[in-house]
Amino acid sequence: MPKTSGRLLSLLSLLQARRDWPGALLAERLGVSPRTVRRDADRLRELGYPVVAVKGPDGGYRLDAGTELPPLLFDDEQAVALAVALQIATTTGAGIEEAAARALTTVRQVMPARLRRRIDTLQVTAVERPSASPNPQVSGNVLMALSTAVHAREELRFDYAPVSPQAATDDGRADPPPRRVQPHHLVTWGSRWYLVAWDLDREDWRTFRADRITPRTPTGPRFTPREVPGGEVAAFVAGRFQGFDGSGRPCRGEVILDLPAAAVSRYSREGVVEELGPDRCRLVLGSWSWPGLAAAIGGFDADIEVVGPPELKAAFAHLARRYADAATDAPTCSGPGSGRTPLSGRSAASRPP
Repeated sequence: MPKTSGRLLSLLSLLQARRDWPGALLAERLGVSPRTVRRDADRLRELGYPVVAVKGPDGGYRLDAGTELPPLLFDDEQAVALAVALQIATTTGAGIEEAAARALTTVRQVMPARLRRRIDTLQVTAVERPSASPNPQVSGNVLMALSTAVHAREELRFDYAPVSPQAATDDGRADPPPRRVQPHHLVTWGSRWYLVAWDLDREDWRTFRADRITPRTPTGPRFTPREVPGGEVAAFVAGRFQGFDGSGRPCRGEVILDLPAAAVSRYSREGVVEELGPDRCRLVLGSWSWPGLAAAIGGFDADIEVVGPPELKAAFAHLARRYADAATDAPTCSGPGSGRTPLSGRSAASRPP
């Protein structure tokens, strides 16, 4: 029979793995009697773990939520993942940098020496994409209020700050009325937080910047969520920001790459990436021209399967001829008189710089 301390850790690990455990099954997994399981459950309660006895024909145990946070048990992979996540928490824009640093210090102190060495050698430096202005911070309380409303499916009222003081008086009212929405999802895009919601007054879908939202209380009545256009929140948000509704980039293609989704996402922050397997993903991306889109996708050093549309396949063939000509001693021009027509979604004159 294992020592009491080791048995308690094993019991705690099992209780964290699933919601309800029959007492007989716990005893079998631990190799002890049901009476020993009862005593060990009492010891865990004394240590601050809210172990609840479940009544019934079989009886059982459950690790319930408590009023205080007791010591937690992580395996090696979970501990390393937690430390890495805390290191990159400064890029979330959620105003939790100081809390994340303190949490990382706490986690590191209780780690075994072998894990501390792994964490100390894995120093992550998060570099933000250059932008004209720094990304604004969002209060953690605001994020919690928005996510709570999304989860509870309750209508939300909030004040929405204008982009500039001038915008506040464009309609002749210094204090616009609060927005009334049915919150659908809280998402991040380009290190900013957004609320995707159905606007009750405008009767249309809207994306609101979370840093400009000041929630009002109380929340409104519960509602039945609508389905976002297209059915996928990620594709809907990407379409809104990239102008796929016809007002922006006219060329949008879909391909399958023989690369991990994490590797593609790192270099395609304006695209929608879907994992299809350990080394395979789907990429949906937009551009101002078909050759430009094909060239951007070709930047990924991997095999490419074009899902569509046909214009994207033609653009790949066009670039293949151009690159083949560039590799010869006497390249062939594709200008006037060459018999080749450039491919583009818009003319050069109408294409934005």
